[in-house]
Amino acid sequence: MRVLLFTIVLLLNFFSIQAQDNFIANDLRINQYVEGTLLAPRQETVPLAIIINGSGPIDRNGNEMMTKNNSAKKLAEALAKKGIATFRYDKRTLKAQQLNIDEKDMRFDDFIDDAKAVIKRFTELPNYSSIYIIGHSQGSLVGMIAAQEKADGFISIAGAGQTIDSLIVEQIGRQMPGLEESARTAFNELRANGKVKDYNQGLASLFKKSIQPFMFSWMKYDPQQEIKKLEMPVLIINGDNDLQVNTNEAKKLKDAKPDAELVIIENMNHIYRIIDKNDDIANQKSYNEPQRPISNEMVEQISNFILN
Repeated sequence: MRVLLFTIVLLLNFFSIQAQDNFIANDLRINQYVEGTLLAPRQETVPLAIIINGSGPIDRNGNEMMTKNNSAKKLAEALAKKGIATFRYDKRTLKAQQLNIDEKDMRFDDFIDDAKAVIKRFTELPNYSSIYIIGHSQGSLVGMIAAQEKADGFISIAGAGQTIDSLIVEQIGRQMPGLEESARTAFNELRANGKVKDYNQGLASLFKKSIQPFMFSWMKYDPQQEIKKLEMPVLIINGDNDLQVNTNEAKKLKDAKPDAELVIIENMNHIYRIIDKNDDIANQKSYNEPQRPISNEMVEQISNFILN
């Protein structure tokens, strides 16, 4: 009896179940680094989409400490209503202190390993007719690398189409033109030597010593080269009101993968909200407005891609 009771306790810790209207939410622990929520329709066999969030300490719902918009949660719920299961998970950076992970020890490859662990877990289960990867922002590159092994399809939302150093230099050129050349020089040194000593102090948040190893590990991956390796259907989505990732990035991915489907959604911002292009204040405020609905067009594009 004690053995049976102990087993039940373990299962409850691993697999917390909560019934919702037309689907069931299960909290799963994949390993010590990955915990998330499986949201599944009540059908027996359905396609599964694994949602990989962007950069920073982002939780499974798409939120950071200072922002709450529930972008990933809303996407998962919308897809569940279409008959598609989803698994979304906390970034390991969210609990770095709890896991005793120092910033200097973090690598981009850690995120890839986490995504691969999730894919492996679900490919071992018989419940899913197919497995798709949805990568948002930084998660696009993570997802396209992890998807190369066992996924049936890949979806990039607001993913970069060039290496992270090139993208940052381009962004600095638009926002802080006086620092563009200094940033380019520092990135070149980092790429060549794995570290950089001399850089403009206005760029300290980018090049402080503790994050240089992570940035170096991220720079090694070129999205245009990685997306070419995908031998599966690919859907590329970007909003034309995204203040963080320009639609040109999506077009770069499309050029690298000509057979991919490209969808540019009018007025959609980085967190899937439809915002008037002339209202940057509303765009920025939406990051803390979870009541705002996400783009219906995006949900339709993703569900049609997975189901058809």
